[in-house]
Amino acid sequence: MATVRFTPNLQRHLDVPDCVVRADTVGAAMDQVFALNPRLRSYLLDDQGRVRRHVTIFIDAESIADRQHLSDPLTADAEVYVVQALSGG
Repeated sequence: MATVRFTPNLQRHLDVPDCVVRADTVGAAMDQVFALNPRLRSYLLDDQGRVRRHVTIFIDAESIADRQHLSDPLTADAEVYVVQALSGG
């Protein structure tokens, strides 16, 4: 099963522990995570369901290609990392 992990800066704002999911795409994995934490959806995705500009999702250290539909495939042992860009000054 794939593991979805969140950076510590996201964990400061929302309760998002690592999740183990059975999914064959990033979108299916994120749907399972959002079922556990509905507030996370609007934080990571815009109102069209696309990944927000300040968020990046990696599969095994490679950035996903499909930020609109999250259709990138996952292997059974994939590591998915959700990263929020930091800004400010």
